[in-house]
Amino acid sequence: MKTLLIIRHAKSDQGFFGNDFERPLNDRGKRDAPEMAKRIRSRNIAIDAFVSSPAVRAKKTAEFFCEVYNQKLSDIIFISSLYHAPAPEFYEVIRSLDDKYDTIAIFAHNPGITYFVNELVANTRVDNMPTAAVFAIQMPSGQWKDFASSKKEFLFFDYPKNN
Repeated sequence: MKTLLIIRHAKSDQGFFGNDFERPLNDRGKRDAPEMAKRIRSRNIAIDAFVSSPAVRAKKTAEFFCEVYNQKLSDIIFISSLYHAPAPEFYEVIRSLDDKYDTIAIFAHNPGITYFVNELVANTRVDNMPTAAVFAIQMPSGQWKDFASSKKEFLFFDYPKNN
């Protein structure tokens, strides 16, 4: 059994006028990311690997999750192709993941992340993955290479304003 947490980066600073890749989190994002990590941890979900786009806002979101999970920031796996990845790229990334990890959190961006989650489970749709949202699924296979073809079970969808 494998569990995948698909996480959109937390709220970024829309007033930042530099390179989009370097866009930092704003104050709300800095509050929401650790809060969402705490919510996931309170569900007794142990995350084995943190996989992230290297863009600053995704990287920082992953770092907040690592801190809540008492993991080393140096253990985050950065995959360049997750930066503004289209839905098909997520399948490629997941297929390449090491089977020693049973639960993986992937941090990425819209719009690709919303398109991707909407392909995963029949009768489960998300109009838009809000910032810091977490979409969780499980699959019965023990190998990530089977992800695309494996039946997936929806676990939950949570986001900061979901009270």
